[in-house]
Amino acid sequence: MTTLKLGIPKGSLEAATVALFRRAGFNITVSSRSYFPVIDDPEIECMLIRAQEMARYVEDGVLDAGLTGLDWIMESGADVHPIADLVYSKQSFGKVRWVLAVPEASSIRSIADLEGKIIATELVGFTRRLLEQHNVTAKVEFSWGATEVKPPVLADAIVEVTETGSSLRANNLRIVETLLESNTQLIANHAAWKDDAKRRKLEDLRLLLEGAINALGKVGLMLNVEAAHLNAVLQALPALKRPTVSQLSEDGWLAVNTILDESTVRTIIPALKKAGAQGIVEYPLNKIVM
Repeated sequence: MTTLKLGIPKGSLEAATVALFRRAGFNITVSSRSYFPVIDDPEIECMLIRAQEMARYVEDGVLDAGLTGLDWIMESGADVHPIADLVYSKQSFGKVRWVLAVPEASSIRSIADLEGKIIATELVGFTRRLLEQHNVTAKVEFSWGATEVKPPVLADAIVEVTETGSSLRANNLRIVETLLESNTQLIANHAAWKDDAKRRKLEDLRLLLEGAINALGKVGLMLNVEAAHLNAVLQALPALKRPTVSQLSEDGWLAVNTILDESTVRTIIPALKKAGAQGIVEYPLNKIVM
C-alpha cells in the first residue's frame, strides 16, 4: 500500500485545517506532545510543519504534499507542484492580505516613498524583491513578532499580514497598499505527483477538500408545497442552481430541495411559509462537489 506523507500547517492555520479535513470526511487527532497527528486514513501519514517551512520540505521530498499559504511558497521560492487553491484562513474562510502599513502621521503614501526607510516584516524575501521591482533602496529587517508595535520607533513601515485590519487600526497604523493576497494551497513534490497512486490520492483529496470549502456557509433546505403554490415558492427561493422539484406520493403535492446561504435562511423561511410551503427542513452540509 502506498502511503502519502502529508504536511499539516502547525500554528495559526492548524485548527482551521483540521476542521476543514473533518468536513471533508477525515478525522485528524492532534496531540500537544507529538508532531505526528493521527488520521483515520491508512493511506495518509500526517506531520505538523510550520507553514513558513512547508514548501521547502515538500520540494526536498521529506513530504509528498502539504498545505501552506501562497505567501510562504513565494517567500521560499520553492519549486513545487500546485494542486488546489483552498480559500480558508485562521479566522475566516477567505483570503489574507499582506499590506504595507505606516503610522497614521507618516508621510509615506506609496512604495516609492520607502526610499532609505526601514521596513520590518516576516516576509523578507518577498519584500526585498518587490522593492527591487520598484527600484527602491530600503532596509528590510526580519520581524520575530509583534510587528505592528515597531513603527515609528523601530521601523518606518511594516509589511504585515491581516484579515480584518483591526490589529493595525488598534496600533494607529494606516494601510498604504495591499502587496499580496494569499490563501492556502495544496502542493506536492514533483516526484510524488508523477507517482500514479499518490497522484490519485491527491486528486481525491483535492475533490473532497474543495467540496468541503464549497459547503461553507451553505445549508440545504427541503420543503413540501401544493402544485398550485409552486411558482410562488420558487420566486421566494434563491438557489445555488435550479432547485430540485419532485412528485410526492400524494397527488397535487411536490417536494422542493435546494441549497442556499445560511445567512439568508432567517428571512427566506418566513417568506416560504407565506408562499405556501409546508414541512420546511433545514439541514447542514459538509460537502458540495461541483
